[in-house]
Amino acid sequence: MEKIFDSHSHYNDKSFRGDLDRVLRHIQREGVGYAVNVGYDLESSKQALEMARANDFMYCAVGIHPDSAPDALDDGVMNELRILAQNEKTVAIGESGLDYHYDDSPDREIQKLAFIRHIELANEVGKPLIIHTRDAMKDTIDILTRHPLNSGVIHCYSGSRESAKQLVNMGFYIGFTGVITFKNARRALESMKVVPKDRLLIETDCPYMAPEPFRGKRCDSSLLNYTIQKMADELNMTKEEAIEMTAENAKRLFKIK
Repeated sequence: MEKIFDSHSHYNDKSFRGDLDRVLRHIQREGVGYAVNVGYDLESSKQALEMARANDFMYCAVGIHPDSAPDALDDGVMNELRILAQNEKTVAIGESGLDYHYDDSPDREIQKLAFIRHIELANEVGKPLIIHTRDAMKDTIDILTRHPLNSGVIHCYSGSRESAKQLVNMGFYIGFTGVITFKNARRALESMKVVPKDRLLIETDCPYMAPEPFRGKRCDSSLLNYTIQKMADELNMTKEEAIEMTAENAKRLFKIK
């Protein structure tokens, strides 16, 4: 039987520092066979790769989150990411993208430039880009239209059905989190149902986005058992079918044999 593939996690987050080894043992006992540990700045990207190299079931992505977008305008930082990207355990660039949610976020033009630099790096090294977009879907699609990306995933999808269809037509995968289990998840579920089954990914974004009934608590990949069951129910599949489908999709995107 196929194991669960967590396509977006942050085990490099400080909330796991006290009990990381215990958590990693626990999630594997609970059926998790793969996890992509995602960087959000240069230091966390280095940590993500170090952890991926130390754990057979773990892979990593290296990149600069839009919250730290000015860092991506530094050629030295991008060169270091380029070096990290050469490692066989690095399966993606990111996460990068646009986040307009908070008033104190970096300047939008700087975020756009940082996003474009990540697109260029992903295309250069031949690896997919993990894209973060929050309250910025129009600009995200505009940039991806003007700067085509070879492959990528819109992670933690929060957009409309129409945007999901447009992104799928552009070749992207779409990742869904524990948000689909929330009582107010109608928009996310409607979007999920228009995504072709061969483009769906499941993710935690841990330590965030814990599904019901753990909402608000620290999330880890074992809780994907709740998220994947909800996806299966909504798509009229068995849980085992949903696990196999999302794992096959992630392996295809990240080129994992």
